[in-house]
Amino acid sequence: MQNFLHDPLFGLTLTIAAYVLAKAVHQRLRWLHPILGSSAIILVVLLLLGFPIRDFQGEVGMLTTLLGPATVALGVPIYKHRALIRERLATVTVSVLAGSITGIVSAGLLVMATRGSHEVLLSMLPKSVSSPIGIEISKALGGAPELSVMFSVITGVLGGVFGPAFLYKVGLRDPVSFGLAMGSAAHGFGTARSLQESETAGSFSALAMGLSGIVTSLLFVPIYIWLG
Repeated sequence: MQNFLHDPLFGLTLTIAAYVLAKAVHQRLRWLHPILGSSAIILVVLLLLGFPIRDFQGEVGMLTTLLGPATVALGVPIYKHRALIRERLATVTVSVLAGSITGIVSAGLLVMATRGSHEVLLSMLPKSVSSPIGIEISKALGGAPELSVMFSVITGVLGGVFGPAFLYKVGLRDPVSFGLAMGSAAHGFGTARSLQESETAGSFSALAMGLSGIVTSLLFVPIYIWLG
């Protein structure tokens, strides 16, 4: 049993099996998103087996490595919809800028409302961008990168799970607007969910995710200077 647990294939097998099971459960319980379901399954199994999270992360390193090519592949739908992107360039610009500012301001207000510490504030401000960008912003501000990763993942998961329902509730059905909202607010998770809606929504979500990372980084320049 110990040999199996420390086999590199254990982490990969558990991750894939958990997602397949979570997808099946999602067919019956539509409110339980596969991301949340698979995460819960993995955590329960690791706790029952007493398997260290750090060791598990090392075993699934190959999946993490594949995130790079997967992210680059998002350029394909963006290129395919380049004509529509040029046509809706003003919409893209305003949406990404508004989404980036809202992400920063909402994080600040949430921390202040809950009386969070200064370190938590600096760590949470870049919550709406992907983890690699959020980590670098957090380091520059003096926050805790580990917290920034956690806040980024939580934001992405919540956005990917509840974002579509909220957008439908307010009557937003346009795939362009849908994608821009999801990509600006929930980065990779939002983009993955948008691709399930349509290729158009997915391409604009991927574009918004990339541009939001750039815009948010630039918005933090004056904040960094002010804090310094």
